Amino acid sequence: MKVFAISDLHLGANVDKPMDIFGPDWEGHTEKIAFNWNKTVGEDDLVLMPGDLSWAMRLEEAIDDLKFIESLPGHKVFIRGNHDYWFSGPGKVRKVLGAKLSFLRFDALEFGGVGLCGVRGQPWPGYSEYSEDEDGRLYRRELKRLELSIESLNKLRCKTACAMIHYPPLARGGQSEFCELFRRGGVKWVVYGHVHGHSHDGVVEGEFDDVNYVCASADQIHFTPKLLFSV
Repeated sequence: MKVFAISDLHLGANVDKPMDIFGPDWEGHTEKIAFNWNKTVGEDDLVLMPGDLSWAMRLEEAIDDLKFIESLPGHKVFIRGNHDYWFSGPGKVRKVLGAKLSFLRFDALEFGGVGLCGVRGQPWPGYSEYSEDEDGRLYRRELKRLELSIESLNKLRCKTACAMIHYPPLARGGQSEFCELFRRGGVKWVVYGHVHGHSHDGVVEGEFDDVNYVCASADQIHFTPKLLFSV
């Protein structure tokens, strides 16, 4: 089994929300994703999707986007991003998902010996978007939620531990407390998204404290699921 990652698909089958404000590469991006995904991912592979799947505001509007993702090869697991307003609650979302698309909600899952945990995250002190008034309380809440998710992950005793987080957990300005939780929790791979266009200039990727960090924003990986590793 191969493990891939791709984030921020920003699909909009039922909403008028063009992505060309982030550059011409976004023109026809849904078709690009389908073409590249089908030639890259196998039916038995695993794809991690750290948020911002759809521009839909309501679950009913997102169903066609979710069906599109379902139609692509592989087992897909996602977390909620900051623009996934359609995510109206775990119970309602599970009712519309098929067998090959699932999500994490402060918990953990296992596929073929690969353990998955994750949370949306939040801008953190030192990150360019951070404001204590707007983000402080939510940041601390997300740290607690990640602790819960990692606790669930460690109970699975998987061979390889991976985490998804929507907001970048580290940048050129330093690292967030999320990174320390990943390290202590034995997570080996962390995939994140959120950044587009010029905001990618501040992205940090690579291995730090035995944890591999990968930015999987769709436009930054040419709308092609990025291979992380094979098991």
